Amino acid sequence: MKNVAEYIIDRLADLGITECFGVPGDFAFPLNRAVANHKKMRWVGCSNELNAAYAADGYAREKGASLLCTTYAVGELSALNGVMGAKAEYVPVFHLVGMPSSGHQIRHNVVHHTLGDGSYLNFAALSGSAACVTAVLNPSNVVYEMERVIANVKARSQPAYLLVPMDMASAPVTQQPIDPYSDPKSDSSELQKAVKKISEVFKKNQNVVIMPSFKIARFKLQNEFKTFLEKTGCSYVTMLMDKAVISEDHPQFAGMYFGDHSNPKVKELLDSADWILNIGASFFSDINTFGHDFTWDENKIITIDINHVKIENEIFCPVRIKDVITELINTIPANINSYKSPKREKIILKGEPDAQINMESLYCRYANFIRQDDIVVVEVGSQGGIALFPFPKNATYYNQTLWGSIGFATPCSFGTALASPNRRTLLFTGEGSHQMTANELGNFSRYEAKVIIFVLNNDGYMIERALEESPDGIYNDLAPWNYTQLPAALGCKDWYVAKVTTNAQLDIAMKNAENHNDSSYIEIITDKLDFPKGLKLLNSRLKELYR
Repeated sequence: MKNVAEYIIDRLADLGITECFGVPGDFAFPLNRAVANHKKMRWVGCSNELNAAYAADGYAREKGASLLCTTYAVGELSALNGVMGAKAEYVPVFHLVGMPSSGHQIRHNVVHHTLGDGSYLNFAALSGSAACVTAVLNPSNVVYEMERVIANVKARSQPAYLLVPMDMASAPVTQQPIDPYSDPKSDSSELQKAVKKISEVFKKNQNVVIMPSFKIARFKLQNEFKTFLEKTGCSYVTMLMDKAVISEDHPQFAGMYFGDHSNPKVKELLDSADWILNIGASFFSDINTFGHDFTWDENKIITIDINHVKIENEIFCPVRIKDVITELINTIPANINSYKSPKREKIILKGEPDAQINMESLYCRYANFIRQDDIVVVEVGSQGGIALFPFPKNATYYNQTLWGSIGFATPCSFGTALASPNRRTLLFTGEGSHQMTANELGNFSRYEAKVIIFVLNNDGYMIERALEESPDGIYNDLAPWNYTQLPAALGCKDWYVAKVTTNAQLDIAMKNAENHNDSSYIEIITDKLDFPKGLKLLNSRLKELYR
């Protein structure tokens, strides 16, 4: 008979999760042991709980779901920022928390990791608010509750919060197995009405532009979306958070929207469209629109969200996004449009070889370095340069555009590298963000997760400088680190390491990194107030951003 902890890990392993990110803690020891002893699950110990949450986020983006394990209170609260970001960005992380035994709770004993008041529910509301579903598991409910939890996570693609008292984790399961919950279904009447309404738009209007959301990737609907897209023949445009939701080498990809600073042809497509079909409900947020820089009539936006469709003032619910796309494929007329993207221009490397690296010469080199099938993890402050360039075939883009917690990218890239070891992971970060989570570097080597890391050293928090009118505030300064010494100091063996100041040095370092058999770490020196184009655009719209 399996115990509760073993049953939990079994069910999560059934989902294809093969790693558990976490930090051990005494209340979580039975859970830790269940992972360590499992044949299909590996314990991945992280430097702290926040890093573990970020790594679990990256792993889930790539693999479809992940497991994070922390101890009660001090552990779960350290992870909370990372788990909350996963909720904001629709990333399915199972957060498993070991708590004090039921005996302690019944007697209201004062134990460590508590507020000393004998209460054990002080943190449940906090951690629970970062999840779409919560459960306290014991021998008599774990079978039923795990199916309920898994079904909710699948339906909403957001985290789950699972509490297990220490004694209950080691107790044998008393329930009999049950069948997994079926996937949520659309209301057939609402579905048909929504599909009919959208189909009428396609029959009457050739000028439809499609705007796919990052949620297409979260729900693994890329193939369905691509089939639908190709049947319509329409162009599609993405915003920052939705970049590379399908391969950007697709002939119907028109480009990315950056407000008034977009490619004029992209802006004209959207401004002149009769309808914009927003599949997955992209966020029209401040950063995603570069300071709410869009002027379209909201009534010409058709939104197909996870569980509803909105057309003008009508809402159809519940209708699942996959069902809507599938039905539209079967009902809309073929080739209502015949958009073909213009031939992609070759990336031109700017800057004289011996000149100091600046943003104009740096980001074109970043873009030129990205290869087919790469996983590209970009920190918040670095996205404003890289995202402007089209990606090669099947290259994937991960960034925390909405939640925007700096420091996310370094552990996130650790998670993606473990999730897909046969793909190349690239990390583009800045020193301010990197200093927050750089202690995770040692685990890349420890768990043989290969990565190529680019750290932009520009003497402070570039993203924060760009987001205010007076960028010279002393609060945006940082302690100067010897970055190229970090990999060795943190136990990374056989890494290629370089520090570069000129374009020629960067070109050589990139070539060496590409040919190196292990991970690489390149520190890039630039001027303090040299911003990439995307941050310049945001800086020019500060009033709109904060009004």
